[in-house]
Amino acid sequence: MTTDKSWRTSAGILLWRSRNSRLEVLLAHQGGPFWVKKDIGHWTIPKGEVEPGEEFVAVARREFAEETGHQAPDHPLIDLGQITQKSGKLVLGWAVLGDLDPSTAMSNTYDMEWPPHSGTVQTFPEIDRVEWFDLDEARRRLKAAQVPFLDRLQAALAPDHT
Repeated sequence: MTTDKSWRTSAGILLWRSRNSRLEVLLAHQGGPFWVKKDIGHWTIPKGEVEPGEEFVAVARREFAEETGHQAPDHPLIDLGQITQKSGKLVLGWAVLGDLDPSTAMSNTYDMEWPPHSGTVQTFPEIDRVEWFDLDEARRRLKAAQVPFLDRLQAALAPDHT
């Protein structure tokens, strides 16, 4: 078994809407004890890992549903291309027009031993919250490697929604 994780690939969907002539995007904050006090620069698009043989768009749609509790809208997707995160993980992104009330979002969960070496297993949400942000604030909140997704969305929608 290799410890090189650079082969990992994730796929995700960036939900967008226009409010008061401003483009807004829905970002997700990772759940669990490691992320509780991390905010600026630690948000993500809803995404998840692709297993061998899976179709990227199908994974993006599945992960959006798992991490928000809502199906991604059945509107045309905007291909946002791919980025590589610091970990080496490749992330493929698509954007879709839609709306979602963050208070109704509910993520799937995972179990882990917490606190470490305690023997106690606790359940945590993969995503503890989602929120809408305008592009300026989204650039501050999003992981730096994922910011190009915002630029690509903005360019794809120009001049209608910028």
